Amino acid sequence: MLDKFNKYRKAFNKDTLMEKLPEYIKKIGLKTVYTVLLLYNAYKRTETPAWAKNIILGTIGYLISPIDGLPDVTPFLGFTDDIGVLSFGLVTIAGYINEDIKKSSKEQLNKWFGAFDDENLSEIDAKL
Repeated sequence: MLDKFNKYRKAFNKDTLMEKLPEYIKKIGLKTVYTVLLLYNAYKRTETPAWAKNIILGTIGYLISPIDGLPDVTPFLGFTDDIGVLSFGLVTIAGYINEDIKKSSKEQLNKWFGAFDDENLSEIDAKL
């Protein structure tokens, strides 16, 4: 499975992610953006091992790559494969997401979305 993610690694970089993520916010929603931020913030940690960082690179690269299983221009259905890949990536590296990562991810969400109900994210936090 890791080999499949490697082809998307080159699509990942901080500038591309931070440029595209606000565009996707309304399309993909609060929970998906929170998942991406959790992955990204776990990637930045020095304690996160290389194998987990590779999963994160592939996962986020898949999201921002213009080429994937289902074209993102297809309303709703276009993001179902992205959400599945993000969920896989998050569950795989969940052990490297701590309370600081959750907090900083929620702070960024607050900047982009404004005030939101933390209860909307409890389903994701429960997986961690």
